[in-house]
Amino acid sequence: MALREQARAIWEAGVAAVASDRLVRNVVSCDSRTLSVCGESFAVDSLARIIVLGTGKAGAGMASAIEAALGERLVDAKVTGWVNVPADCVRPLRRIVLHAARPAGVNEPTEEGVFGTQRILELAHNAGPNDVVLVLISGGGSALSPAPIPGITLADKQAVTRFLMRSGASIQELNTVRKHLSLFKGGGLARAAEQARAVITLIISDVIGDPLDVIASGPTVEDTSTAADALAVLERFGAQPPQVPESVFTVLRHSAGVRSSKFKIGGELLGSGDNVVPPILNFEDLTPDCHNHIIGNNGTALEAAASKARELGFTVQSLGSNNTGEAQAVGHELAELCRQIRDGQADITQPVCVLSGGEPVVKLVPTNQPRKGGRNQEVTLAVLQHLWSDGLDRIAILSGGTDGEDGPTNAAGAIVDESLRQAALAQGLDPTEFLAINNSYPFFEQTGGLLLTGPTHTNVMDLRVAVVCR
Repeated sequence: MALREQARAIWEAGVAAVASDRLVRNVVSCDSRTLSVCGESFAVDSLARIIVLGTGKAGAGMASAIEAALGERLVDAKVTGWVNVPADCVRPLRRIVLHAARPAGVNEPTEEGVFGTQRILELAHNAGPNDVVLVLISGGGSALSPAPIPGITLADKQAVTRFLMRSGASIQELNTVRKHLSLFKGGGLARAAEQARAVITLIISDVIGDPLDVIASGPTVEDTSTAADALAVLERFGAQPPQVPESVFTVLRHSAGVRSSKFKIGGELLGSGDNVVPPILNFEDLTPDCHNHIIGNNGTALEAAASKARELGFTVQSLGSNNTGEAQAVGHELAELCRQIRDGQADITQPVCVLSGGEPVVKLVPTNQPRKGGRNQEVTLAVLQHLWSDGLDRIAILSGGTDGEDGPTNAAGAIVDESLRQAALAQGLDPTEFLAINNSYPFFEQTGGLLLTGPTHTNVMDLRVAVVCR
C-alpha cells in the first residue's frame, strides 16, 4: 500500500471510531421495561413521551441511532422529535424530523435554521413532568440553530458571524458572541424544557478541551460568560458598524451580562418587551434534572488512528488533540517535523506516523480575486509550500475535517505527497501564489489532492495524519 493510501486508511479509522451512531449506541439502550441513557434509568411505562431534540452535523446519525436503540414499537408509541442538520444530511426517520437548517457547505445561520430552532424550542417548552427530553448536540450546532433575541435580526447574526469567521476568531470567541444574541444558546434550550422530568444531553465534541458551554454554544449548559465578554471579543477584532450592525452593540451593552429566561414560541416572544432582555433565573431551579455527557471527541479519533497506524507497522508520534494556531503556520511546522524525521534528524524509529488533532484558523487576506478553500486545505498546501524545494519523497501528509466539510467546499481537506508535487510542477502551479489569497481548493482540484468523503455524520474537529519512511 502506498504511503498516500496508508495515510488515508489511518485517517478513516479515526473517523470511523467517532461515527455518531456508534457513539450513541454505546450509551443508550432500552428493553421492554427500562430506558437507560448514560447510566440513568427510566421505567418506560412511567414516561408519557421521549422528546428528542438536537442540532449539529452529527445529528442525523445520532437521531437514527436513538430510534434504533429504542426499537420501532417504543418509537411509534412515545417518541417525537426535531433535529436541525445540514441539508445533505436529511433522510426520513420514523418519528424524529431531520430539518435542513442550512445548505451544505454554508456554515452560517439561515431562515430555515430560525424556523427549525423555533420548532425545537416549542417542543421543549411543551415538555411535561412525565416527559424525558434527549438532546443531541454536535459541532456545527451554533450555525444550525439561530434564535435571535429581541432587537437582533437574522441579518444581524449573519453579519457578525461572517465578520468574526473572516477575522480568524476562535470557536470560543465566536460562540461567546453568539450566546449573547440567542434565545437557544447559553442554556436557552434547557430553560425552555424546565417542566420536563429530565433533560439529558449527549454531546459529540468539536472543541479543544470539551468545554460544555462552547460546544454548539451550550444550549443546555449555564452560560458563565457575560455580554461584556462578547463586546471584548468584538473590540479585539476591531469590529465597527457597518461591518457589524449597530444593533449588536446596542443589545450587548443593554444586556450587561444578563440573559433571558423567555422564549420565542409560535413567533411571539413570551413575557418580554420588544427590546428587553430580562435577567436569567437560577439555572438549577429551572432545570432540576439536567445532565450533559460527552460521548465522543477528538481524542477518541486519535486513539483509533494510532491503533491503525501501529497495525500498519508505524511508530506513532502523537501531538495530541489540543493543536491550534494559524493554518499556514501549522502546516509549516508539521512539514518541518516530517522532513527532520525523513532525513534522520529525529530520534525515532522509522517508519513513523505523526498524528495531530485540533482546529487551526484561517485569517483571510484582502483580495478582489475569486478564491475558495478551507483550513485543512490551507494546512496541507502550506506543507507543500514548505517542502516545495526539498520534495516529499517518502512523505505523505493528510489534513481533514472529521465532518467531511472543510470551509465552504465539498472537500474534507487534502493530501499531499511527491506525486502531487510532480503534478503541480507539470502544470506550472506554484503553491505560494494560491496561499497568498487563501485559494487552496483550485490548486488541489487541479492536482488531484482533494479529500472527498461526503458527510460523515460526525464532527470532532480535524485530524492530521503524516506518514514518513526512509
